[in-house]
Amino acid sequence: MRPLPTLDLDLTLPTWRARAVRYLLIYVALVVALVSVRASTSDVRPALREAQGREQALVTQRDNLILQLEALETPQRIFEWARGNGMVLYAAAPKDTAEIAGIPEAPTPTAPVRTVEVTTQWK
Repeated sequence: MRPLPTLDLDLTLPTWRARAVRYLLIYVALVVALVSVRASTSDVRPALREAQGREQALVTQRDNLILQLEALETPQRIFEWARGNGMVLYAAAPKDTAEIAGIPEAPTPTAPVRTVEVTTQWK
């Protein structure tokens, strides 16, 4: 059976210094990465504010157009348009009655006469 590996803890000052330098370099690299990401995305916030302003302007324009449409679609305005185009109310229109002729009945099909011929031949 193999012996268990032993854990060799090196707690000397040069080892700790090397680790501290390594961790400091990692920290500096992360700081540089985060600062560069922030610098490259610095124009996102103003663009977002500008887009929100445009969105608000479009919402206001939509609301105004809805109000204008509702003003154009009033029943009184539609009634005036219909009267101006020669339409009359159903209650005031002349009523005529007429007999509607029905469709003539279709002739019933007759079944063709079938004859059966049997020929018997003896051998």
